[in-house]
Amino acid sequence: MVGPGRPVFVLFGSSIVQFSYSNGGWGAILADVYARKVLVAMPNDAIPSLPPMPKSSNDLLIFFCVDILVGTQDVLSKSLTKFFQSSALSELVRTNERCQRYSEACVELCKEMDVKVVDLYNAIQKGDDWKLHCSDGIHLSSEGSKIVVEEIIKVIKEAEWEPSLHWKSLPTEFAEDSPYDVVASDGMSTINISNCTFHREMQWD
Repeated sequence: MVGPGRPVFVLFGSSIVQFSYSNGGWGAILADVYARKVLVAMPNDAIPSLPPMPKSSNDLLIFFCVDILVGTQDVLSKSLTKFFQSSALSELVRTNERCQRYSEACVELCKEMDVKVVDLYNAIQKGDDWKLHCSDGIHLSSEGSKIVVEEIIKVIKEAEWEPSLHWKSLPTEFAEDSPYDVVASDGMSTINISNCTFHREMQWD
């Protein structure tokens, strides 16, 4: 890898993760927010095998189920083993009511295991019409993906991790001024765009 080693965020899950890089998906947004700060990776592993990760306290595994579990690999490995043995997974018929019970069980388990979690079920339900946040009742639309990113960033920001993995707290690679930067309107000075956010539809906190 060129430059200093970056933290690694591994997005792990099923088709919701697979589609997260398409059509304004949450994976693509997260990669943009953390551009030149974090390596956002999506392995091809299928549930329930955990993808390999560098052994670093700065690396995160972001596991997407009904809720989103956020933590280091060693912490989530123990949590997911218990999670996959849960009776919540035995109910394969998906209804909103069962998703709610599944979500509540997931949040409760994360509290027991001291794992950070995004309560995505309740976050989605806060909208005027939750169906607008899904493209087919299961997978996320671009609007739903924005909620996912907002909630993930909130959890990371509020986590008492040292060092912080919030995007505003991380250094940007190759952020120094360069004569090859964009030329300003005066035709002489240059504009360092390494930390610019003007291109984003939403300005993330």
